[in-house]
Amino acid sequence: MNDMSSAERRRLLDPIDRISEVIFGLIMAVTIVGALSVANAGREDVRTAMTAALGCNLAWGLVDAVMSLVRALTERTRNVALARKLAGSSPDAARRLIAETLPPHIAALTGPEELERMRLRLLDSKLPPSSTLDRGDYLAAVAIFAWVVLATFPVVVPFIVTTDVALAMNVSRGLTLVMLFVAGFVLGRHAGHARPTRIGLAMAVFGAVLITAVKALGG
Repeated sequence: MNDMSSAERRRLLDPIDRISEVIFGLIMAVTIVGALSVANAGREDVRTAMTAALGCNLAWGLVDAVMSLVRALTERTRNVALARKLAGSSPDAARRLIAETLPPHIAALTGPEELERMRLRLLDSKLPPSSTLDRGDYLAAVAIFAWVVLATFPVVVPFIVTTDVALAMNVSRGLTLVMLFVAGFVLGRHAGHARPTRIGLAMAVFGAVLITAVKALGG
C-alpha cells in the first residue's frame, strides 16, 4: 500500500496530466479575458483586464491543486478499503478483486499466477492506519499550483506591459495560440505520435475557433 501511495504522488506530476491542465488553463484564461469587453462594454480598463486574467490563472491553479488533493485522498481511501477487503477474503475472491481493479488491457494479460503473486505482495504490505493526506501530498499540490500559474502567466503579461486594452487582448490571444501549439506538440510527442506537429496545430486551431466564438459574442 505504501508503494501505491508513492505511485499516486508521482502520477500527480505526470506529463499528460500537467500538460492537459495547462491547456485547460490557457483555454479558460483566453475565454474569460476574451469575454471581458462583453461584461464591461463601454468602460474597458486595463487594470480590470489584468486583474481578470491574473485572477483566472490563480483560480485555475488553486482548483487544480485542490483537485489533486481530492484525487489523492480518494485513491488512498479506495486503496485502504481494497487492502482491508483483500485481507478478509478467500484467495479466489481476492484474486477476482485484484483483477477487477486492473485496467481492462492489463487484466486481459494477467493470469492466475500473476494475480496470486499480487495478492501475496499486497498481504505482505503494511496497511496504512488511515486514508489521510500527508506532507508529500500538500507539497505536490503547491507544486501543481505554481506550475499551472507560471505556465499560463504569459496570457497576463500583455496587460502588464501596455495600457492599450485592444492591443493587449490581441497579443494575449496570439501568445495563447502559440502556447497551445507548444503544449499540443509536447503532448503528441510524449504520446509517441508520429507527427506531433499535427497535434500542436490541432490544439492551436481549437484555440483559434474558441477565440473566434468569443469575439463573435462580443469579446
